[in-house]
Amino acid sequence: MSTAENLDVVVIGAGASGLMCAIEAGKRGRKVLVLEHTRKAGNKIRMSGGGRCNFTNYDVSAENYLSHNPHFVKSALSRFTQWDFIALVSVYNIPYHERDHGQLFCDNSAKDILDMLLQECQNVGVTVRYKTPIESVAQQQDGFQLQTQNNSINCTSLVIATGGLSIPTMGSTPFGYHIAEQFGIKVWPPNAGLVPFTLQPHDREQFAQLSGIAVEAIVSCGQQQFRENVLFTHRGLSGPAILQISSYWQAGEAVNINWLPNVDIASELAQAKQTSPKQQLKTTLSTYLPQRLITTLLSQTLCTCPLNQLTHAQHAEIETCLHNYAIKPNGTEGYRTAEVTVGGVDCNAVSSKTMEALKVPNLYFIGEVLDVTGWLGGYNFQWAWSSGWCAGQYV
Repeated sequence: MSTAENLDVVVIGAGASGLMCAIEAGKRGRKVLVLEHTRKAGNKIRMSGGGRCNFTNYDVSAENYLSHNPHFVKSALSRFTQWDFIALVSVYNIPYHERDHGQLFCDNSAKDILDMLLQECQNVGVTVRYKTPIESVAQQQDGFQLQTQNNSINCTSLVIATGGLSIPTMGSTPFGYHIAEQFGIKVWPPNAGLVPFTLQPHDREQFAQLSGIAVEAIVSCGQQQFRENVLFTHRGLSGPAILQISSYWQAGEAVNINWLPNVDIASELAQAKQTSPKQQLKTTLSTYLPQRLITTLLSQTLCTCPLNQLTHAQHAEIETCLHNYAIKPNGTEGYRTAEVTVGGVDCNAVSSKTMEALKVPNLYFIGEVLDVTGWLGGYNFQWAWSSGWCAGQYV
């Protein structure tokens, strides 16, 4: 005979946003159960930032997020800020350091952040139950009934914190999207974000020899651009600038790369022509870029041409190639290596103050399952903390 449990709050997903929400609800004296279908909590926390967890950023604003509703994140981010999370980290004396662009990482291990969250759960009486997949969710007069393999669970408030589809080996599933659709809530089609590009066969062949080379560049797509490293891999293009732009890229679009953001190549070549008129172009350019990259980007004829023999047309070709190189990716590496999911539960269907579904009382969506995607650099974790905290004040 299966037994029924009665709780105030059930949170589905023991990731960053789910644990944060559970902690806050627990502080309010709510009886909270977190259900996780894998064997452990915080799988993505554990592996993020190369095991050091880029847990937030010193500089957070709505501009660091993509969503079909660009204003949605503002309320949550302003009510639980990066400073609030840093204060919690400081209470636990977790040592951390800043890297480029205000990114904060643990000195020791991402496990420090996870242990902190689990300790906070324990402090306020939150129960976390593992290896508990949910078979069905039904709305009741005063909340929801969940069916698991072992029993049924009744709760007043149900929080969906199941994340997106990125890194399936960590246990990601489309469960959260299915729940939204079950209750008539729109889901924007999900895509892999913060993910390396694969190249068309001819480009891949051309760039294969550059595997391992990294160059600081400006990468742009549409109105969006990022200036960081581009890394050549044996499969295609990666590095922070590529990962960032991938969230904005649509299949079939070209990406433009300025390989020399600090250099006006036209005036540099004019100057070099005065001092070393017979020098080959590739020799001059190797001051600025790895020679293997130059010989890959430019034709052999151009590379070996003496500066004083370059025509106007060739000068224009060099400028385009080095300042506005267009490449059309074949695709991305997909969810296997994606750090986040672009798209998700429509933010217009959810309260930006409480994270409650506007047309389904007591149903909440937080974290990556929503149509909110942060840039690389701790922004996705900050969204998890902020959205989880906000929901935790109301569930």
